[in-house]
Amino acid sequence: MTGKKITKAEIIDSVYEKTGTNRNDIKTTLDLVLEGIKNALAMGTMIELRGFGTFEIRIRKGRQKARNPKTGEAVSVSSHGIAAFRAGKELRQAVWNLPAKNSEEPTAENSF
Repeated sequence: MTGKKITKAEIIDSVYEKTGTNRNDIKTTLDLVLEGIKNALAMGTMIELRGFGTFEIRIRKGRQKARNPKTGEAVSVSSHGIAAFRAGKELRQAVWNLPAKNSEEPTAENSF
């Protein structure tokens, strides 16, 4: 696994290079897609993107005996939702044979 992160700006630049579409239009579209995913999850709806994966909400049970890792103080945690992502079959297959951390790392040009 590489330590490289790709930012939203880099995704926008990649789409711009491939399509030539206005960067502001790409940014607006990407923001709307992400906002739609966030709003659907907030309403408890599952989002399935075929070939990519599924976003869903999972409920974590509350606990009476939890600890604040920073202070060590005992705290009570109520049940709460978390956003979860399950990779789809095509995404799992695409990343299955990634090189180990110490072997040759892919370049940024190859990752997008």
